[in-house]
Amino acid sequence: MPASSPSPTAISTVTPDVVVIGEALVDVVAAAEGIIEHPGGSPMNVAYGLGRLGVPTALLTSLGNDARGAAIEAHLRSAGVELLPGSKSAVRTASATATLAADGSASYRFDISWELAPVAPPYLPRVLHTGSIATFLAPGASTVKRLLEQAHRECLVTYDPNVRPALLGGQAEARSIFEDLVPLTDVVKLSDEDAAWLYPGLQPEDAAARILALGAGLAVVTRGGQGSLLTTPAATVHVPAITSVVADTIGAGDSYMAALIFGLLARSTEGLGRDVLESIGRTASKAAAITVRRPGATPPTAAELITELPAAGAPAFIH
Repeated sequence: MPASSPSPTAISTVTPDVVVIGEALVDVVAAAEGIIEHPGGSPMNVAYGLGRLGVPTALLTSLGNDARGAAIEAHLRSAGVELLPGSKSAVRTASATATLAADGSASYRFDISWELAPVAPPYLPRVLHTGSIATFLAPGASTVKRLLEQAHRECLVTYDPNVRPALLGGQAEARSIFEDLVPLTDVVKLSDEDAAWLYPGLQPEDAAARILALGAGLAVVTRGGQGSLLTTPAATVHVPAITSVVADTIGAGDSYMAALIFGLLARSTEGLGRDVLESIGRTASKAAAITVRRPGATPPTAAELITELPAAGAPAFIH
């Protein structure tokens, strides 16, 4: 719970291209060299990834006034990401303890409460992104939904549910929350694991079609080593995964999401024909492949993204 209930807070008058709304936390990872802490949380990772790509970005979140919160703020600042007013309202900074499997994939145990300070934004960015725990966990999820209701006709809204079943109620309740939000968005990206949990028995293509029917203009399903599916009402493309040596998969899906937004910003006037979908899908896959090569959620810079990866290792896992 927050330390106090602040009055509505205005977002900074400096207008970033992207505002990300959602949780920021510390990933606690047991590694061979001991316990390591990385700044994390899907929305925070997306904001950081955009900053690393040179996109002016701001994050609205809920941090504690503690050492972990200070570390996250410094991490964001290192990528040029602004932490918006009202983002230091929690009693303590949240954490997620990650357990790594032999293939580098991670599962998580969370210590989080989510309540977002009231916000009265004086502007709208080109892109508003949200996702993950922030869109499901009460009471903060209702604040996020209100912000999407204000923004969705005025700017591009992107959404990654990044489902965390351990923190959600029943599957039917979570799907209802998800499907209430989709009409307020333009782009929805989810992993095949998310799709299978939300829509048991549906193939990724069918889950994407359902998301489009709910009102999204672009549905993206990442499929680990099988690459990703990008579909609009007019076109569908399958983009293969890029091979990469895998250190761990923490943040791979968030790097994909950041690079997807990066691609959409760069091609805002071109529409979403097949060639554009293939281009932004390849760029996003490459960002994920670079990220899994190194421990922790360390996404590429713009310079790294334009440098060819060595053709080595297994297909990168994107979640």
